[in-house]
Amino acid sequence: MQTTAPEQIAADAWQDLDDDALLRHRICDLRLRLPGSAVEPQVRTFHHELAERGLVFHPSCYLTTEWLCPDGVPLIGIPFCLAHPRLVRLEKTMMLEVEGGTPANCMKLLRHEAGHAFNYAYRLYRRTRWRELFGRISEEYDPGTYYPRKYSRQFVEHLPDNYAQAHPDEDFAETFAVWLTPGLDWRTKYAGRHALKKLEYVDHLMKEVGQRPPLVSGGKRLWPVNRIRSTLASYYRKKRNAFGQSYPGYYDEFLKTLFATGSSGEAASRWLSRHRKRIVQQLAAEARLRKYAIDVVVRRLVARARELDLCLRYDESETLLRLCIALTAMLCEERAYERSANGKAY
Repeated sequence: MQTTAPEQIAADAWQDLDDDALLRHRICDLRLRLPGSAVEPQVRTFHHELAERGLVFHPSCYLTTEWLCPDGVPLIGIPFCLAHPRLVRLEKTMMLEVEGGTPANCMKLLRHEAGHAFNYAYRLYRRTRWRELFGRISEEYDPGTYYPRKYSRQFVEHLPDNYAQAHPDEDFAETFAVWLTPGLDWRTKYAGRHALKKLEYVDHLMKEVGQRPPLVSGGKRLWPVNRIRSTLASYYRKKRNAFGQSYPGYYDEFLKTLFATGSSGEAASRWLSRHRKRIVQQLAAEARLRKYAIDVVVRRLVARARELDLCLRYDESETLLRLCIALTAMLCEERAYERSANGKAY
């Protein structure tokens, strides 16, 4: 029986395939386009918000591999999985979560990336006052290793994990996003905080440049979806590796501290397996960690605990508390998802 090659299937037929069949398709062969896609309504709403603020520059958006704004280029990249509900489901299956998977979260990310785009479009980072308030854009950038001060009054809060603290460029993008958010009384919310000075500066800047054409309006698009020739299987293999395989491969000392040997209690591997989903959900909610990365490590702990024949040392609640504290510290030391070399990606 002759099988049909993925590229020979009709453009809209892939949405009815099961995961295994869909993963064999090349991304470019899905023929995804932003116009008419599931994420287009959010893009229209986003541009409407800019117009409501009197801003003439509306950054162009395109489908790519992740949320990003290329360095120095005022364009906004949107993950291609958001273009179709079938791809959203696949992303959820493969990565356990979807960035921007709800309209509200999508809007928050669009406003954030718009901050980068406006910064680059008008070269705001060159201004003396910008540097005084936010810092130098040339500072070393690695959002995977910054340690946020959760109660700092210097920064706004927009995206999770105190992301404004990652870098001056992110600080400006987050401040812009808060300023842009409809219905948010930021003057009252941030009254008495240093972050208010930043918001007032963004307000002043947008009144100054909002009616002007941008100094930079285009540039190179990173990883446009119609040029990605790898299959979905290859894409997710690399993405899952990036999220999960940068962690240490040895956990013996950690496991032997948390669990006991030669005990008649419940097997540690069985206990970890039983609580795996709860651990993933709890760490993802409380720490700046990816669900897939957490899940990878917990599965490795299960396997190694079985090999070492470990059993519970403490009661269930104390074990869970000790495990979550230790895993948070461990995973924060080995942050999984590095920023791409050329793009600012949340």
